[in-house]
Amino acid sequence: MIRTMKNGVSRRGVLTAAGAVGVAGLFDPRIAWSQDGSVLRVRAYSDTQVLDPAFRLSAPEGDIMRAIYAGLVTNAPGDVWTWKAVAVESIEQLDDLTIAFKLRDKIGFTDGFGQMTADDVKFTIERIADPANESPYAGDWAALQEVEVKDQLSGLIHLKEPFAPLWNSTLPTPTSCILSRKAVEAAGGKIGSEPIAQSGQYILTEWVPKQRTVLKRNPDWAYEPGGFEEIHIIPIEDPATAELGFEAGDLDYTWTAVSSIKRLKESPPAGGVVIEKPSLAYVWMGINQDVPPFDNLNIRRAVQYAVDREAVVDAAYFGAADTATGIIAPGLPGHRDANLYNYDPDKARDLLAQEGATNLSVTLDILNQSERLTAAQVVQANLADVGIQCEIKQNDSGTFWTLGSKDGDYWNKLQLVIGRFSMEPDPSWATAWFVPDQIGVWNWERFNSPEFAELHAQGVTETDPAKRDVIYKKMQDLMEESGDYVFLTHEVTGILYRDTVVPALKPNGEPLLGDFKPA
Repeated sequence: MIRTMKNGVSRRGVLTAAGAVGVAGLFDPRIAWSQDGSVLRVRAYSDTQVLDPAFRLSAPEGDIMRAIYAGLVTNAPGDVWTWKAVAVESIEQLDDLTIAFKLRDKIGFTDGFGQMTADDVKFTIERIADPANESPYAGDWAALQEVEVKDQLSGLIHLKEPFAPLWNSTLPTPTSCILSRKAVEAAGGKIGSEPIAQSGQYILTEWVPKQRTVLKRNPDWAYEPGGFEEIHIIPIEDPATAELGFEAGDLDYTWTAVSSIKRLKESPPAGGVVIEKPSLAYVWMGINQDVPPFDNLNIRRAVQYAVDREAVVDAAYFGAADTATGIIAPGLPGHRDANLYNYDPDKARDLLAQEGATNLSVTLDILNQSERLTAAQVVQANLADVGIQCEIKQNDSGTFWTLGSKDGDYWNKLQLVIGRFSMEPDPSWATAWFVPDQIGVWNWERFNSPEFAELHAQGVTETDPAKRDVIYKKMQDLMEESGDYVFLTHEVTGILYRDTVVPALKPNGEPLLGDFKPA
């Protein structure tokens, strides 16, 4: 039974208490580090909220889903983007529009839901693709026509048109984690924070909000077992706090603050190994175009000119990260060489004067992390320099990731926000969240460009890298021309792990929990 904890303490209150008592207060003494190496303790930057692949909110949730729901395939660890089979005995692209698969015959669902079948594959994929379900990840299967069931274990995935991201950012991701049709339908159509019908190397056995998620080896998993008996996932939003937890012996693996990489490399903690990986993620400041005063393009443009991006990034990351030219990282089709609007406070002042915009006061929402706060403080100073007063509002992860949701009551108050999105190795995974259909989902700037949507549709069907490069560069030009975006950085990924662990990492440093092993 998964145990949850309910009390009268708000999420913000928990964080405040944790900051007051220090690092030791974040960890439960009952899960202190394992002397026999049977327990792996990893840090996640946010807590679990949703364990439904179609509606996941964060990369750490995806990491858990890969471990507890067998996907057709998943990323393979290493320095090159590739994949390996998980739930399938075989999978092959027969032509541009057809993928044949055959499931392994010993994959079962927990809770009495029986064997995984080709019908479950059909249900899972078509559920995400169905517009009526409003999955934020429907674009991963935008080219889907149908999944054809051939027999109990075999089927064909039929596409309507060629789909360039299929093997990069659809099949190897949590989007291909297969769910039990019977279990999801019995649960009313959606999965919340407690999983149902698990099928992977691990099963989730305990979740204590804001404290830990515990995964244990699935005793019914018939194939290569996970490397550890248990994995304890500790949600710690601030990477600097996680570094202290590692030094105290309470973690085996964590991402570090980018600003800490140089220091940790020069003087790693006892028993610690520090490595650096290139990041595909992107960090930007968004401007909500539907909320005054930013419903005026010239005022949005003034903010773009007012922000000294180099100063923001240098201050937040201590010179360890470069400024970004868009949302698509170097090495991917569509990476731009330069921004369209750069730091020019005189132009910002001229635009504000032209609009008669004096004594403006705005708010900037951020996730409660030290790097975000430092970045926000530089933005605050930049805006003050051109005559805009800016209040910084810090949010814990449970609050932050819902700020711009159309289902909430804050989207029409949200003005400025610093965001960071994880990425998969295809440019379409950067642009997918800013099409008009994503307004009020992940498109919090409410950027509304039919041309952008048309280009996105072209980009996923175009297989020529040179033509894709042109498409995605134009899309980022449209984003910047809208005045809704100030592109900041792609960061880099700093990783700190114990020398008793062999970590399994994607090329960008993200973890593959099922492949971690003892040294």
